[in-house]
Amino acid sequence: MSFKVIGIGEVLWDLLPSGPQLGGAPANFAYHAHALGAHASVVTRVGDDSLGRDIFARFKEFGFPNETVQVDEQTPTGTVTVRLDGEGVPHYTIHDNVAWDRLMVTPSALAAVREANAICFGTLAQRHATARATIQRLVTAAPADAWRVFDINLRQKFFSREIIEQSLRLGNVLKLNDSELPVLADLFDLGKSPRHQIEQLAKGFDLRLVALTRGPQGSLLFREGSWSEQAPHPVEVVDTVGAGDAFTAALVMGLLLEMRLDEKHAWAAEIARHVCSHAGATPAIPLQIRDKCWNGHARPLLHPQPPIAT
Repeated sequence: MSFKVIGIGEVLWDLLPSGPQLGGAPANFAYHAHALGAHASVVTRVGDDSLGRDIFARFKEFGFPNETVQVDEQTPTGTVTVRLDGEGVPHYTIHDNVAWDRLMVTPSALAAVREANAICFGTLAQRHATARATIQRLVTAAPADAWRVFDINLRQKFFSREIIEQSLRLGNVLKLNDSELPVLADLFDLGKSPRHQIEQLAKGFDLRLVALTRGPQGSLLFREGSWSEQAPHPVEVVDTVGAGDAFTAALVMGLLLEMRLDEKHAWAAEIARHVCSHAGATPAIPLQIRDKCWNGHARPLLHPQPPIAT
């Protein structure tokens, strides 16, 4: 059994206090989906510079194909300055006018999304018109039965009601956190309680699943009238960078494997907790955690996870 999973959008270097880490939600998502057994790739754009070449080298280590990674000769590879607060929560300064802002529709990108079982995209890479048009066209090109995950990832002021509404209509899964849900509640005049807000979003945009992560308060899933709640579990947090992306990747694998709602929810939460307990967005996931989703399924050989340089 094999699934093709694609992250569409930004790839960048998170400039952490401990050193640079490869980042960008679509790339983090693809890394974890690949580690969990999917054939994953990233549709993105990097600069013709040393940071861009480092991304090609890192993607090669991960086993990602390079056909969907574009090179821009005029703008630099994306970077983000990350400051961690006292609880390990990241605060980002995202630099503008970088390569992924100029993402293009290419034959390789179209071919990849047309074969995908699941794709994931967000708002950040849609902040400029060129990349926004590209991402929306690529999402539209995905198969009708593919999981189209809108992992909203609101960052700074790089979003608008229009971008969010267009993306909600393109996706069939919404992933957001407890700081993003109130923004949507205000934009779309939703009800007062989180559960009611989620139900309204699912109904109003024909979403098959909505996932709400709440940090130390656990998480909620809503699918076709059914709820699943994960209570908080204690974890020694190093930082929370990439934990939501790991949660999304595990959730998508659970959807593809048709796991029960509570089962895939518990597994996604466990992987997110593991990421929180390590520095950076892409620590290796232990085999005993990675293997859980394949119980009772024909599991492919899981891909090796190279050490992440700091």
